[in-house]
Amino acid sequence: MAISVFDLFKVGIGPSSSHTVGPMRAAKQFCLALKKADLLGSTARIHSDMYGSLGATGVGHGTAKAVILGLLGETPEHVDVDNIARMVAEAREEKYLNLLGEHIINFDEDNDLILHRRKTLPYHPNGMGFQAFNKNGELLLEKTYYSVGGGFIVGEQTAQTDAVTDDPRPEDYRFDSAAQLLQICKDKNISISDVMWHNEAAWRAEAETASGLMDIWAVMQECVNNGLRHEGLLPGGLKVKRRAREMQQQLLSRPEASLADPLTTLDWVTLYALAVNEENAAGGRMVTAPTNGAAGIIPAVLHYYIRFVPGANDKGVQNFLLTSAAIGTLYKRNASISGADVGCQGEVGSACSMAAGGLAEVLGGNPAQVENAAEIAMEHNLGLTCDPIGGLVQVPCIERNAMAAIKAIHAARMALRGDGSHFVSLDKVIKTMRDTGRDMQEKYKETSRGGLAVNVLEVPVNIIEC
Repeated sequence: MAISVFDLFKVGIGPSSSHTVGPMRAAKQFCLALKKADLLGSTARIHSDMYGSLGATGVGHGTAKAVILGLLGETPEHVDVDNIARMVAEAREEKYLNLLGEHIINFDEDNDLILHRRKTLPYHPNGMGFQAFNKNGELLLEKTYYSVGGGFIVGEQTAQTDAVTDDPRPEDYRFDSAAQLLQICKDKNISISDVMWHNEAAWRAEAETASGLMDIWAVMQECVNNGLRHEGLLPGGLKVKRRAREMQQQLLSRPEASLADPLTTLDWVTLYALAVNEENAAGGRMVTAPTNGAAGIIPAVLHYYIRFVPGANDKGVQNFLLTSAAIGTLYKRNASISGADVGCQGEVGSACSMAAGGLAEVLGGNPAQVENAAEIAMEHNLGLTCDPIGGLVQVPCIERNAMAAIKAIHAARMALRGDGSHFVSLDKVIKTMRDTGRDMQEKYKETSRGGLAVNVLEVPVNIIEC
């Protein structure tokens, strides 16, 4: 499957790309399928089932809320974030849904939207089923979808087989491995971002790609700014305190401290990552990069580039994102970016790797050094489990993004000190990540039944939906 930069970087809402963005898209897609089959007007009831990780941690991840919004016809990109609570509350209290804003049906959440905590569908842990019935209780349409990470959804037929789709990329610029990507760069004497510029031209004009990338960067900046404006406790019941604004005030109150402590730069990087992931945890708008759980890493490193690297500019931002996307496609194609599938190494690990490669390129690294930076970053995230406390994307997720942003910068700097030659290839580390994820016990893969999720909370907390 050909993957564009705008498949990996998408505007969405928190707290989870797999559990919030994916189910919202699937619910709307089901309604659109009803409409296409001229069945929307005959529908009297829709029953939705969330399985596997979607059921196990769906409350903390806002999955039910997302399904309701999708049935209403909302999309992660365009939903009015400030109006979400009202729309969902109205559907629950009034017990009706206006499907796609066109057809009203009765809605009883207790019976119509079920989160199965122990049942899992085949093919992927994030499975969901939708059924539409007419007023006589007769089945009109039934579909199964899988949310496979980063907001991507696939139908059951696609999940069963390796789907083959037309690939619009120029034949001599196609790559399915890091080795192939490096060979293209060598043969053409171009950078990794140049390869991506060339490939994206198969979808749209270069000016349109550039504009779209700057739009993505604008949303990332807005998310950081929103995170720095808000204070108080995050929703969900853990009573986790927002820290980004307070940290910013501390840094601004003593700007001269940076003269004595050069590591203050890292405090700012930490601040940027915290701001994004606190917004994500609160259900705000951000860019899946490549997932929501890891959404703070690439924006934090990009902020580092813009604010602390001399000569940084918009073209550098675009090249950073394109290079990161090139690396991200390798993880998406050859392993996974889903925490429910391979643990947090697939989310925070892949984002860290993407950010390291992107930064290495805009700091002047050659393709081999970029690949080395991406490899270093993932190699030292291998085995990272996904064990969110209470099923909320808060602990350890928020701090983990800050740590990974620092690690990405370090990986890029390490790679730039070398000539690009190294012992472990990016392809090998991606395969290792995939194999490690397969070997990982299910309780460590976004089920909140292992690790910190069970060892921190001795007394269960009343978790509310985010």
